[in-house]
Amino acid sequence: MEKIDHVLIVDDDRGIRELLADYLEKNGMRVSVAANGREMRAVLADGAPDLIVLDLMLPGDDGLVLCRELRAGKFRAVPVLMLTARSEETDRIVGLEMGADDYLAKPFPVRELLARIKSVLRRTRMLPPGMQVTETAEILSFGEWQLDTTARHLLDTDGTQVALSGAEYRLLRVLLDHPQRVLTRDQLLNLTQGRQADAFDRSIDLLISRLRQRLRDGAREPRYIKTLRNEGYVFCSAVTVVAAPE
Repeated sequence: MEKIDHVLIVDDDRGIRELLADYLEKNGMRVSVAANGREMRAVLADGAPDLIVLDLMLPGDDGLVLCRELRAGKFRAVPVLMLTARSEETDRIVGLEMGADDYLAKPFPVRELLARIKSVLRRTRMLPPGMQVTETAEILSFGEWQLDTTARHLLDTDGTQVALSGAEYRLLRVLLDHPQRVLTRDQLLNLTQGRQADAFDRSIDLLISRLRQRLRDGAREPRYIKTLRNEGYVFCSAVTVVAAPE
């Protein structure tokens, strides 16, 4: 029997919740709704949905706060599609940095939302063989750095902590899980955000640049992240597990 996808809609506009829920249910999905963060948490207490449609402008904890919360907890693997009435590029980038997998500005045709949901789910579930990201808690060592995958921060040789954003952590984790392997921009987007790049999408390049700054890694003579022209990126340092739970 084919699995029915479960979508959670978090939006404080009752009319939008009902419209989207009705349309998605007519297209074969199971839908739960929430008007705010408190109601979202109540739905999640019963189990993880397959995808969360999350409005940016919410009363109380807004969508960015809730997205950050999701990515820091046990629901970090659940794809998030963020909605907003804003259309500025900065809002889109901030949403993706907080961990959203895709972004859709209001107003939008409901059929476009359905297409985006299906696309995110498909790309999340159809990663290339051997490219899945592991979620085991451990400490990974490379060069002069260690990555604590439980606390999600970097430690240098002096024990100084370097904080990472959610997007930076996920990108670094993907690179560490696949050292010495060329990863294209599409593969990196699939693995970190569950989506594919369009012709003008430079979000991975921006994240790579910020991650290099965190690692004190130069683009011209990189120790860790090497750019391969017209191919993608490769993590060129050896990676070892120095601690893991028993």
